[in-house]
Amino acid sequence: MSILRRLAVALFIVPFLSLVATAQDYRIRPGDVLQIEVLEDNTLNRSAIVLPDGQITLPVAGTIRVAGRSLAQVQADLAQRLAPGFATTPTVYVSMSALAERPASTPAAARTIAIYVLGAANSPGKVEVAPGATFLQALAQAGGPSPFAAKKRIQLRRVDKSGVERVYKLDLDAIENGASGGSTRLMNGDVIVIPQRKLFE
Repeated sequence: MSILRRLAVALFIVPFLSLVATAQDYRIRPGDVLQIEVLEDNTLNRSAIVLPDGQITLPVAGTIRVAGRSLAQVQADLAQRLAPGFATTPTVYVSMSALAERPASTPAAARTIAIYVLGAANSPGKVEVAPGATFLQALAQAGGPSPFAAKKRIQLRRVDKSGVERVYKLDLDAIENGASGGSTRLMNGDVIVIPQRKLFE
């Protein structure tokens, strides 16, 4: 191999290995979006947003605390949790789909609060809204409910100062017809869960 070719290979491999090492050392944070793939059953493949409490919830696997852990640790945990449903331990891949926005060091960071919209919204994910924003305003910012949304079974999940989660049920159909609930003020870290509509719902 010529000196130039060796140099070209080195220039490619060194940054690549550095990137791999950085990815292995990364610790997951609330607001990150994980991409989960199960080789043996693609119905389990999905994106999962890490909630403010550091957890994700997946079918079969249940609720898993992922904040502070590496992608490899979460991958191994998921494979172990899913193993009872397979003849052999399934092949699970966990990758980073999107990083949570890091707080800015300027006072402007306090001008918005973070709301998380999960499920059947047109643009689910982390939504930055002004303090005092309402449920309807945040929902509009997330693109509104998708055509498959169970609009009568929306949940607003809020963790109070003592760490207790409270769940408030909201009926968007009723709100659109004049019922109260749409002007509910949101707090930093609130999670809006929009379930998918059942077959005959």
